[in-house]
Amino acid sequence: MTLPIRKVLIANRGEIAVRIQRTCAELGIATVAVYSAADKNSAVVRLADEAIQIGPGPAKRSYLYIPAIIEAARATGADAIHPGYGFLSENPDFAEVCEAEGFIFVGAPPEVLARLGDKSTARALMSDAGLPLLPGSRDAVETADEARNLAGDIGYPVILKAVAGGGGRGMRVVRDPSDFAAAWQQTRANATAVFGDGRLYLERYLEGARHVEAQILADTHGNVIHLGLRDCSLQRRHQKLVEESPAPGLSHELAERIGEAAVRGAAAAGYVGAGTAEFLLAPDGEFYFMEVNCRLQVEHPVTEMVTGVDLVAEQLRIASGLPLTVDAGTRPNGVAIECRLNAEDPEREFAPAPGTLTECVLPGGQFVRVDTHITTGYAIPPHYDSLLAKVVVWAPDRPTAIARMRRALAETRIHGAGVATTTDFLHDVLDHPRFRSATHDTALIGSLTEPAAVSA
Repeated sequence: MTLPIRKVLIANRGEIAVRIQRTCAELGIATVAVYSAADKNSAVVRLADEAIQIGPGPAKRSYLYIPAIIEAARATGADAIHPGYGFLSENPDFAEVCEAEGFIFVGAPPEVLARLGDKSTARALMSDAGLPLLPGSRDAVETADEARNLAGDIGYPVILKAVAGGGGRGMRVVRDPSDFAAAWQQTRANATAVFGDGRLYLERYLEGARHVEAQILADTHGNVIHLGLRDCSLQRRHQKLVEESPAPGLSHELAERIGEAAVRGAAAAGYVGAGTAEFLLAPDGEFYFMEVNCRLQVEHPVTEMVTGVDLVAEQLRIASGLPLTVDAGTRPNGVAIECRLNAEDPEREFAPAPGTLTECVLPGGQFVRVDTHITTGYAIPPHYDSLLAKVVVWAPDRPTAIARMRRALAETRIHGAGVATTTDFLHDVLDHPRFRSATHDTALIGSLTEPAAVSA
């Protein structure tokens, strides 16, 4: 496939930058890596056709510093910029600057990023499109008193969420009215510090829920499709650890209803690009819209494994103004599971555990994919997300996929002074009866890490 894009600057780091580089190489597209001083020895730098240092370790002075990224694109003659996930990937100002400077932004248009990045606006838009929402505020709530009164009307527990939030951050569950004032202040302060926007909204907190999501693709020719569902219920502090596709235990009819709702919402928003519509699934089978992530998800490989679709290639086609290569009839074949290997210590409430790797042995074998940027000798920087690698497996059925993942994790050796990872903990998760029976929900990881569960 020949695309008009000839050189892509990847405004990101780590495994996602390597992931994008590989598709670009297969398509004959040159890549430019931008890197911080902390990442100067990264695999991203080694694999790129060109590389430019854009600042020191802290992200605010490198990967989040828009002028340095734009100057690097100018200096290298890049014609497109791919933001990956996180950092600037959902920043409408960055997308707008890219377009104003003559670069193709490989992502959703700035106006769509602004529309869906504001979670209260997104809720209102999806409500108008007929998607089901949990009881809560349609818009941002102005004061703590207004929010407390609304919480009393809809009933506890409730969850406070940052309007500008994303990635599982900026949320707090409140179970008792006496805790509301402190929770409001803490969540607002956190939202201001992390997102630069302290506005909050709230909704009823759904106990025993599963977290499911639909992968969306939409081009500029009016094609809007979904590629099936993923289950992302296994989370710690709203951060995903294990994902799989298709979402297990759902009837075909329910899965199609959720997928169709995602497509309807994306069309209503004028969506263009690869994105994900996220939903909560109640124990009674009802589902509720949560948010749209206007970017490539960390867990996108499980969708690629069960559909054979290269989502980065589709992103590049869409950004080039070309139609999708897949249609609405594309559905999953088999089962894929992804485990995130993070530099975190599960025995210390998943505290970051960076250091220099003295041993790095990653799994292989049939139907095993590893997305990573680490090798032996790699110094894990303390400045960024703790993700080291994603191990992804495919099998024709779920029991075989679980067995394959257990084997892959058993082969994994990631060690170093001060380094702890989630690898062993994920073994316990895969062996849990509720995961095996696909009756798990978003509370399972929390139950495993409670003091009684850890000491048992």
